[in-house]
Amino acid sequence: MKIIAIYNIKGGVGKTATAVNLSYVAAAEGNKVLLVDIDPQGASTFYFNTKAVLEGGAKKILFGQKTIEDSIRLTEFENLDLLPSDSQYRKLDTFLHDMKNTDKWLKKLFSPVKKTYDYIFIDCPPSITAVSENIFQNADAILVPVIPTVLSIRTYEQLKVFFKEEKLDAQKLFPFYSMYERRKNMHNESIIEFSKSYPECLDIAIPYNSEIEKMGEYMAPIVHKYPHAEASETYRKLWKKLKKQI
Repeated sequence: MKIIAIYNIKGGVGKTATAVNLSYVAAAEGNKVLLVDIDPQGASTFYFNTKAVLEGGAKKILFGQKTIEDSIRLTEFENLDLLPSDSQYRKLDTFLHDMKNTDKWLKKLFSPVKKTYDYIFIDCPPSITAVSENIFQNADAILVPVIPTVLSIRTYEQLKVFFKEEKLDAQKLFPFYSMYERRKNMHNESIIEFSKSYPECLDIAIPYNSEIEKMGEYMAPIVHKYPHAEASETYRKLWKKLKKQI
């Protein structure tokens, strides 16, 4: 079982679209996949037309008093299951503070299903918190969507600094380009400079596509709805590159 977190310090960078589409692509290959929506906004849960409530209560599950198995929902897509969001996730930092021995909390959470799934994708909340730090420690890979603009690139630089300061494993970080518009000179120039500065970049650019924004209307990954779209092909290429790294 490999744990892949999709994370960025800031929102609005294509994080949820990446989590939804990559989990679908991995499942379409025949892998057993669990998508975990740990963002209290519940966007991934919404895209799969699922109610954002954990059976048994989020707090009991997060404290290990109940396993996650009863809360996992089937999606309409073969091999792809969902652990939905819950409004109590907004208190997750407080929950972690009240726990003991939280270093391995994430892996303990998934322990009951570690033989069930090949890959677990986590749609993470933005910002650096105790929750995100725990994810950094326990995930096998942290996939970071970066819009090729100055401010978005700066957030990745801040993340690298945080990893260094906290002595975390920066080899887990895999940035890629998101919401890329090839007609913008700034995007093209930023990609060139970023790739030079950060060789860990997967060098894949998910194009800006209005159909990605419409996933909430048709309640499905764009890779399923429009399999031959440029964005769909690029998500498949991104997954192919990431697999080789983990």
